[in-house]
Amino acid sequence: MLESSSVLLFIVFVLLFISLLFVVIIRKNGTAALVWHEIIKEKITNFIMNQSKEQRILNFVLQNAVRGDPCSVMETIDKYCSEKEWAMNVGDEKGVILDKTVEEVNPKVALELGTYCGYSAVRIARLLKAGARLLTVEFNPEFAAIAKQMIEFAGVQDKVKLLEGPSEVIIPQLKKKYEVDTLDFVFVDHWKDRYTPDTILLQECSLLRKGSVLLADNIIFPGAPEFVKYIRNNPRFQCSTYPSHLEYMKVQDAMEKAVFLG
Repeated sequence: MLESSSVLLFIVFVLLFISLLFVVIIRKNGTAALVWHEIIKEKITNFIMNQSKEQRILNFVLQNAVRGDPCSVMETIDKYCSEKEWAMNVGDEKGVILDKTVEEVNPKVALELGTYCGYSAVRIARLLKAGARLLTVEFNPEFAAIAKQMIEFAGVQDKVKLLEGPSEVIIPQLKKKYEVDTLDFVFVDHWKDRYTPDTILLQECSLLRKGSVLLADNIIFPGAPEFVKYIRNNPRFQCSTYPSHLEYMKVQDAMEKAVFLG
């Protein structure tokens, strides 16, 4: 009897140790964390609840945030994503870097590549002065629909225009279709393999002026090495790097700020 109890206790101890080790690995290892959150956990939860993670985030905001209060919406999303389900928003830590950059640039016309659920669009829009506008581009129709509701709930819809479709299609349309002369600020946070070609496209379409600022997220993790190489070796840009962490984790990440020199 005592021997059986000892074996049972040993098994429980081993399982607890493995669970603790797994939690530590997930918090420290970006790849393991994304596999767990974005593939395993999310797929299981979606199946059980018959609902997407993005819809769950929106519902949590609608039920817990204050309508018309952008800061309340941001804080509620951060709470959900740090305590319940991880999601690829810019997050609260890197959000401070985004805030400071937007405040420094004080853009009249801003562009965001990668809307997702609308977190960063709300974050940027709340800092825009009267008459300024943000154009935000989202390829995924489901994400675009979620973001539209999030932006409206936050009360910043008058400053934000959501453009649904591929960035490589929308960027060449900005001048004529959306009456953009040049962009003061661009937040790059979509598919990492589009960072470089879209930056080149912005230049080819004459959408950048001297002093235009690009801020790119996730340059370390998941990583955008081709973009980093391109932008830092381009004499038309002056670059600065802001070390940080992957949203809601302890995984090392950074943002790259690039000022267009003309």
